[in-house]
Parts: sequence; structure tokens; C-alpha cells
Amino acid sequence: MTDDALRERVRGLMPRAQEDLTAMVGFRSVHDAEQAPPEECDKMVEWLQEAFTEVGLSQVDSHVTADGSKAVTGSLAGPDDAPTVLLYFHHDVQPPLGEDEWDSPVWSLTERGGRWYGRGAADCKGNIAVHLAALRALDGDIPVNIKIVGEGSEEQGTGGMEDFVPKNPELLRADAILVCDSGNFAVGKPSLTTSLRGIANVVVSVETLSSAMHSGMFGGAAPDALAALIAMLASLRDDEGNTTVAGLDASATWPGVDYPADAFRTDANVLDGVDLLGSGRVSDMVWARPAATVLGIDCPPVVGSSASIVPKARARINLRVPPGMNARHAQDALIEHLTAAAPWDVKVSFEREADGSPFTGATSGPGYDTMVDAMKSAYGTDVLLMGQGGSIPLCNVFQETFPDAEIMLLGVEEPQCLIHAPNESVDPTEIENMAIVEATFLREYARRAGLTPR
Repeated sequence: MTDDALRERVRGLMPRAQEDLTAMVGFRSVHDAEQAPPEECDKMVEWLQEAFTEVGLSQVDSHVTADGSKAVTGSLAGPDDAPTVLLYFHHDVQPPLGEDEWDSPVWSLTERGGRWYGRGAADCKGNIAVHLAALRALDGDIPVNIKIVGEGSEEQGTGGMEDFVPKNPELLRADAILVCDSGNFAVGKPSLTTSLRGIANVVVSVETLSSAMHSGMFGGAAPDALAALIAMLASLRDDEGNTTVAGLDASATWPGVDYPADAFRTDANVLDGVDLLGSGRVSDMVWARPAATVLGIDCPPVVGSSASIVPKARARINLRVPPGMNARHAQDALIEHLTAAAPWDVKVSFEREADGSPFTGATSGPGYDTMVDAMKSAYGTDVLLMGQGGSIPLCNVFQETFPDAEIMLLGVEEPQCLIHAPNESVDPTEIENMAIVEATFLREYARRAGLTPR
């Protein structure tokens, strides 16, 4: 099949892709029984089993994982000596975060302004639509072995798949792993995500008094736990906004594509007149350097507060850890930094909430070369190498379990998608082009790997 013929076949399948996505968005597959009925996740799994069986996969099964979510697996056999490609996706979604903030129904795919709106339209059901469209376009003429694995609790981060993968290596073992839970730098700009920051979260608690005391009678001499905590948190950044945790390098630079400041301001919804943080380029700050974010503070709310000195307060801090930095060491450094910054000999304690290593994906090899060429052919322009400030712990599990596999991150989730936010959407041209990319990759990978396709 020629490239032009493949493109026309995918284009002809786009109405079916829209039907698929309409069905998937209709399932409220939030893996949280307090926010959606559990049977909605079950219905999503049943739909996936039928859909992937229909496109030619066999033994499309569901497996209950350690956190109660369901993983979906299946396979399609190619020639005996062919390499194996694992296609990853997740089928759970974020909660709506306020249905009244949506401009169209959350659980109904709605076309508006050239985009398709609905929870999960991009993250990650749009990527499932890509997989199905690519497999339909090839119509069984696939010179590689295909495996799929769908995760049911990625958005909750409860570790079901991280437990499942090392316990089922033969079910998932592959030469190339396509983690389709990422996206392009912008619509029409093909991109591979080659790095992810890790995380090192802590909860810090400060205590100064055995009870709240009257601020008029004791204020001025009695130590204020909230004021102490504020001083400690303020020490995490300098005047330019650089993260300044003692012992952590905050000077690294990103070697790939630059992230223009104006584009970032738009993507991040930065208010007019408000400065961006840091002394480096945006790409340095969000992909190559550590970043400390205060996620929450426990202290008296303004409404209902009294004229009292606060005796105890605590904060949850998220430290993003760039590639090349050890997450556990970074967590240690954060704890040591906050301890040293604590004023007045206040009582400080810490809870190590979570740590996860950063990740670096494939940037060479037959799979990588095939993917770059497939993207360039589909989009007609050079491929960008970018990072992501977020974390996908499963990528590290894949890397540890299958150290020889080439792992690549890609997908339809470009910045305009507003994943995790109200009014999530996907550009259908990204589904179309990424389906062409994936189909081309599956068609060409065996030849690039030194094997003869059928």
C-alpha cells in the first residue's frame, strides 16, 4: 500500500473514529466510586474488548489489578520472526471538575469550532481511537506482532498497572512500546516526548504552641506556626522564581525544541501582566530543572478565623525532578532545606508522601528511526523532541521490566486539549494524522529492524 493510499484509507475511516470516540466519551470511566458508578468502568472495558476483537486481535481479556481497576490486553500475531510492538493506552478519565464549567455536556462528544469536546476526548480515549483507526487502515496486513495493554486507573495514580506489568512480563514483552498518552508540541507539529520529570512529594508540619492563643494578649512574642511555615515555603524560590532547594542543580538547559514564552503564556492561561518564573527559557524551566509547587496548606480559613495565633500548620509540596536527578535524593534535599529554613526552633516533622524517578525515552534505534520517518511523512515537516513536566511512573516500570525495548511517548494531547480541565477537547486532524503515523510505523518497523515484512 502506498503512502497516499494509506492516507486516503485513514481519512475514509474518520467517521468511524468519531463514532468510536462518541461511544467512549459516553462512558463515565472515572476510577473512583465516589465520583462515578464502578459499572461505567466495566462498560468501557467491555466496549474495548469488542472493539479490539473486531479489528482482528485475539484473546482480548480483562484483568483485575492490585488497585481493583481492570487492565485490557490482547494480541495479533505476525510472522514468526517479526518484532513485537506493544500499544499502551489508559481508559479511565479525570472527573469533570464542575459540570457547570463546561460549555457542552461532559459525557457527550460535541463538535464545536472544528474540535471534538468531552471528557476523555484527548486523554486518553482519543489515543484509543488512533489505535483502532490505524489497525483498521492496515486491514490485517501487519508485518509485526501486536500487543495492547489498557490501564484502568492511570488518572488516580493508584499503581494497578505498575504492579501488573512486572507480574506479567511475557504477556506484554515487546521490542517497541508506544506509550500513547502524550501529544504534539502544537497542532500539526509532530513531536516525540523524550523525557518526563519525576516527583518527590512531602508533607511538612510545623508546631509552636499546645493550643491557639489570643493574638492581642500573646502576639509579638508567641511563635506563630503559620508565619514560620510561610517563611519556610518562601525559601523554595528566589526573587526570579527559580526553585532554590539547597543541593539541587537548577541550571540545566533543555537541548531540544524551545517553548516560546508567548505560546506558554497562552497554553498555561497566565493572566495579562503576570510574569513567568525563572531565569531560564521556558523549556529549561519546565523540562530540565526541578520545580517546587505548594499544592495545599492546612491552616484556618479566612472565613471563620479568629484573633488567635496559629499553633500548628502544614503544607503539601510537590517537587518535580528532571532527568539525571535521583528522586529520593531530591526528596532528602527538600526535607533538609525546609528543616534548615525553619525559624525560631519551631517543631518540624515530615511525611514522605511519594517519590518517582524521572524518565528518558528512546532517541535512537530502529523503532525510533521508523517513528521519526513516519511522523515526518504524515505531517510533512520535521519532528520535534520535547519533554513533559509531568510524570508517568509506568514508563519507568516498562523500562525496568523490558530494558531492551525502545519506549516512545506520543499521541493526540497537544496543549489546546486542556486535558484534566473543563472543556477538554481534541483536534480531529490530530487523530487522523497520528493514525497515519501509527499505521506507517507498524507497516515499516519490521523492515527497519532488519527483518523482512510479509
